[in-house]
Amino acid sequence: MEDAFNFADHLGPIKIVHIYDPKCALKAVVAIDNIARGPSIGGIRMAPDVSAEEAFRLARAMTMKNSAANLPHGGGKSVIFGNPRMALAEKERLIRAFARAIRDLVEYIPGPDMGTDEGCMAWIKDEIGRAVGLPPEIGGIPLDEIGATGLGLTASVEAAMKYCDFDLKGARVVVQGFGSVGKHAARFLADKGTLLVAASDSHGTIYDPKGIDVSRLIALKNSGRTVTDYPAGQKLHRDAVIDIDCEIWIPAARPDVIHKENAHRLKTKLVPQGANIPFTPEAERMLHQEGVLVLPDFIANAGGVICASVEYHGGSQSQAVEIIEEKIRANIEEVLAAAKRRDLLPRQAAVELAEARVNKAMAYRK
Repeated sequence: MEDAFNFADHLGPIKIVHIYDPKCALKAVVAIDNIARGPSIGGIRMAPDVSAEEAFRLARAMTMKNSAANLPHGGGKSVIFGNPRMALAEKERLIRAFARAIRDLVEYIPGPDMGTDEGCMAWIKDEIGRAVGLPPEIGGIPLDEIGATGLGLTASVEAAMKYCDFDLKGARVVVQGFGSVGKHAARFLADKGTLLVAASDSHGTIYDPKGIDVSRLIALKNSGRTVTDYPAGQKLHRDAVIDIDCEIWIPAARPDVIHKENAHRLKTKLVPQGANIPFTPEAERMLHQEGVLVLPDFIANAGGVICASVEYHGGSQSQAVEIIEEKIRANIEEVLAAAKRRDLLPRQAAVELAEARVNKAMAYRK
């Protein structure tokens, strides 16, 4: 099972399931890490190069995320091997087949992630009766439309400002991965007076030190085009986004984009992690030593799963927005205060917070 067991410990995983259906070319992995706090919630990621190890690492991140946010859920994650841009009819067949395959994994509640959306969740809900991140027409809170994860990232930045030596107003922002998370983070931060100077997607990077019109770039991306189609600024290669000077650098794409070989290239002061596990542990240590404040993924980007939990338990959109901001601000303040007081990396303080809550929940279980 690849290297997933190398990460196993007393928290989990409790189950890793490999799925293969040759009739529809379905190949997938479901990782259920821990359910001490309740049934696991975690998204379905679709990409050609996913792995069992990635599924487990993301499931563990969800355990930490749900625990830190004090949600009544554990962590899980799924990966489906495939091109998320496949024909819609083909994608529906694949997602519905996946849903039928996980029907009996009742301790796992699927949600959207990279390569899947609320339409995919509607197909799953139709097949097995459980999913989060649903379209509003069938009771969902439109987390992508309201930008739940981006909203939470903005709250994390505001809570972290007391530990930074720059003002939020006028701060230069770079977004690596201008997709559903990155574009909303840029939008909410722009409303606070920041300046987007660069953004990347899988096709390249757009850079303009004078500032990029966030609304215009979002409209361009929503039309199916790439950031390099933006009419102003410099068009650079995709990885050039790492080298651009800024105060706030937001990773919002795949895991491990910053590692020990390229961490020295970052020229920033604050990193609210919009993606899950976007930095390797070595990279975070290196940046910490250089004075870069890295806000851990499972604290800073919990807005989406908080919204999903509120939806699952029958709450409203306005309740979700309020709870996202309240929980993430409180957790960032607690983590950064503990990190400063005890001279820890923010991630160390965050892991201690989350693990303490999981362990307490596990103590109540047989």
